[in-house]
Amino acid sequence: MVADLKTYHAEVDRDGRVWRVRVPEVQRTTQARNLSEVESMARDLIAIMDDIPADSFRLDVTLTLPADVQEELERSAELRRDAARSQAAAAAAARRAARRLRDQGLPLKDVGRALGVSFQRAKQLIDEADDLAS
Repeated sequence: MVADLKTYHAEVDRDGRVWRVRVPEVQRTTQARNLSEVESMARDLIAIMDDIPADSFRLDVTLTLPADVQEELERSAELRRDAARSQAAAAAAARRAARRLRDQGLPLKDVGRALGVSFQRAKQLIDEADDLAS
């Protein structure tokens, strides 16, 4: 039977020019120069404080960014969601336009030229529109 590994928590935030790494379970703090050092610094701290091997436990790292940075990241995510919705709406409109031109009797070559896309893309748009309609 394999024993469950204990989980320690590393709470990481910026402190001037370094990353502060708090480990509540050992009630100690260390620091890292960059994020790639956080795990090893936390593991070393825990190993020293609890006198255990550095690979004998799980480590859950929580990174807290400055509030202004977090706000920018949330705004960025919101803009990406908006862009994805706009892109999906634009693709749907292009499919409808291609299908309407085809339904008016235009050959695929002319549909592509009218929409500013290749013959192959015009066919793809029409096929997608047909698939969605059925």
